[in-house]
Amino acid sequence: MNITVNGYGMFFVILVCFIASVMLVPLVKRVALYIGAVDKPNARKIHKEPIPTLGGLAIFLAFLIGYMIFGVANSLMLSILIASFLILLLGIFDDINPIPAKIKFVIHLLIGAIIVFYGGLKIGEITMLGLNFNFGVLSPYVTIIFIVAIINAINLIDGLDGLASGVSIIYFATIATIAILLERTSNLEFMLCLIMLGSTLGFLAHNFPPAKIFMGDTGSTFLGLIIAVIALLGFKN
Repeated sequence: MNITVNGYGMFFVILVCFIASVMLVPLVKRVALYIGAVDKPNARKIHKEPIPTLGGLAIFLAFLIGYMIFGVANSLMLSILIASFLILLLGIFDDINPIPAKIKFVIHLLIGAIIVFYGGLKIGEITMLGLNFNFGVLSPYVTIIFIVAIINAINLIDGLDGLASGVSIIYFATIATIAILLERTSNLEFMLCLIMLGSTLGFLAHNFPPAKIFMGDTGSTFLGLIIAVIALLGFKN
């Protein structure tokens, strides 16, 4: 089976993003230490030395490299890139100096709105347990709430070495496999899954216990955003 993404083999896509991420993590680690984006030890934490918390930047940069090589430009992808950049900036500032939850929530709503109103990605209706739910005029707002919920869900599980990245990797691999089985490898969600799979695997190589770097809010919220987008693309298709 020769599965390609815009002419490139799927394993090549994963490999390029993996290598980019693996090579970027040490550089990001030095930047994090320089600007003070570190998780300091205390009585509730098991690490004994300050650990850099900017690992999500390496995941994002590897994702960006993957998109520039393998991606296709359109309004939806542009909205994803804008939203990703905003959530990255928010995460970086939060990792350096914690931002109040209310401010983060408002920015998360803005990020969701960019995906919905500029990218045109929203849930019109879903079928669950034999029941059909049509959201009608509430569709954009339900979608925004869904995006914000997934962003924060992934952020909340980022408490153990390799947990958030490991769960995300399982998700990306599962959705990519389903896309292959359903012969939907030409869709945007398949490309995103492959790029994010390689990018997150590269980070995980440095995040296995004992972790040398944490992804921080920079990484967990970015992963949550892309997971939400892929889920919405699945609903839409």
